[in-house]
Amino acid sequence: MSSLPVVGAAMTLDEVELHRDWLFEKPRDLELQSFVEAEVLSGDWAPLAKRARRLLDGHTGRLGIHGPFWGFTIASQDPDIRAVVSRRLLQGLDVCAAIGATQMVVHSPYTSWSYNNLDNNDGAREDLVERVHLTLREAVRRAEDIGCTMVLENIEDKDPHIRVALADSFHSPAVAVSIDTGHAHYAHGYTGAPPVDYSVKAAGSRLQHVHLQDADGYADRHTLEPRRRLDPLARRLCGPCQARKQSAPDHRNHGEIEDPRFRCLSRLDRGGRIRSVARNYYDTSLTKTA
Repeated sequence: MSSLPVVGAAMTLDEVELHRDWLFEKPRDLELQSFVEAEVLSGDWAPLAKRARRLLDGHTGRLGIHGPFWGFTIASQDPDIRAVVSRRLLQGLDVCAAIGATQMVVHSPYTSWSYNNLDNNDGAREDLVERVHLTLREAVRRAEDIGCTMVLENIEDKDPHIRVALADSFHSPAVAVSIDTGHAHYAHGYTGAPPVDYSVKAAGSRLQHVHLQDADGYADRHTLEPRRRLDPLARRLCGPCQARKQSAPDHRNHGEIEDPRFRCLSRLDRGGRIRSVARNYYDTSLTKTA
């Protein structure tokens, strides 16, 4: 029996229906992406939740969702906007409670602009953190009550430590860190941020989720991670003893999934530290699994 990661998936319910046999053949983790739109969350999403429960009956992997993110930041200076964002996140957590999801991805508030300007005005760093707390305080309580963790995903983040400090500031198991490797590659190439393995090291024990994809330093491409980038990632994520084994993708199931938008999640659970690793592309993994 191999102890190496098992590839899972992040996909919509339509994609779950299409690839259900593959999803159920092993205890594959799943991140549902059918609940990100405001129109869905503000409407009657109960039929979608019912469909999710039906499709996932018997699923033995862990379940999460990508939370809402379109059109807002969790650090808005406008209190009316913060109220809308708070309500939207609570709606996402209601979905989690309804379908049994234990993780929700939330986008980071940090940008390349903030990196250069947070120290340009006295108190700007503290003010941003305070605004995030005002936005998330009800959501954090709700997440704690239902046993869900909100993971903060890097988008434009240039400083790999600042998002970790933000998660720590809540002093709650309901807030942790996510890394999107493609977003980190974009920030590295376009804004001069550190390479992605530095982000993994900075996150440390707060890292619970990874979207594994590649970018070219110009746009959010969501393409296959090349081996030259996988090697340092494998060392950071899995430790040097397994890095050589885990840097070679397994293409045995490559032909099963033909949608280029498909994202795969592999379990990388070193003592429960990392909840899931997301790969964008076909059915390939960091590991050769038995």
